[in-house]
Amino acid sequence: MYAALRHSLAHWLFRLRGPESGRIVLVQRRVFILPSRYGIAYAGVLLLMLAGSANYNIALGFALTFLLTALGFNSLLYTYRNLAQLAVIGGRAQPVHAGGTAHFSLTIENPGAVTRYGIGIARDGVHLAYVDIPASNAVTIAIAVPALRRGVLLPGRLTLYTRYPLGLCYAWAYVEPKIHCLVYPKAEAGAPPLPPAANGTQHGAAPGPEQDDFSGLRAYHPGDAPRRIAWKAAARGGELLTKQFSGASASELWIDWAHTPQALGVEGRLSRLARWIVDAQASGQRFGLRLPGGSIALATGSAQRERCLEALALFEAAR
Repeated sequence: MYAALRHSLAHWLFRLRGPESGRIVLVQRRVFILPSRYGIAYAGVLLLMLAGSANYNIALGFALTFLLTALGFNSLLYTYRNLAQLAVIGGRAQPVHAGGTAHFSLTIENPGAVTRYGIGIARDGVHLAYVDIPASNAVTIAIAVPALRRGVLLPGRLTLYTRYPLGLCYAWAYVEPKIHCLVYPKAEAGAPPLPPAANGTQHGAAPGPEQDDFSGLRAYHPGDAPRRIAWKAAARGGELLTKQFSGASASELWIDWAHTPQALGVEGRLSRLARWIVDAQASGQRFGLRLPGGSIALATGSAQRERCLEALALFEAAR
């Protein structure tokens, strides 16, 4: 009950809104400010100076105390203004495999005519970056978040903070951009070889290109098998070309959930499928994916690999 009460109080006090899409502007009600530990020590010294000046009736002591007090209040104002009205925009994050690190792109815009110095970004109390944002400009940074498990990863609540200019005050604001990163299953290390491919209507090992009829050359695409590259033509012209073959013996590899042992468990089976998908794409084979409840048609290339890995990342086992 205490945790729920604390959670509700935090939402009310700090105006937490959950994930927000689009441009998040740090308006006045979103920026909070308190004295830092140095600010508290500074205030204590001012009180001692005031007490000493009053006790010994030192006019210059009063003047210095009031001057330093005014400096402290000005520091509070400048610290607040250093953070207010900044705009935060969430960017895209490239998919990663579980166990890796997701990098979320975050753009911070400064619409004002004054450079904002020493803007810090933190997540879960861990400092991530410091940036200076020029006047009427924007800075893009990458926020690193551990991708511990497959699925959809959110960056969570981020804290933007500053202690500029004197470190006497600490101003902060919470933002939670509505962005996500797709986390693929971790590709199994030491997985068994790829299952046998289908050859037309016959099943067996995948045939090589020498079993088909050569039909010409095309421009090289990333992900094409090295054995299909026309190395002699590349040596003559300098441009990478890929051999094309015709015939019914094109390799058709189905990466099937049924090919994985049940003893591995759901995550273990997905990890093996992920390894097979990566290996199939690297070998240049034409492959498809079969999962309980759906399948992905045969195709080649990196786009096919991404489609299949996305299906694994979002797979939900039947309950």
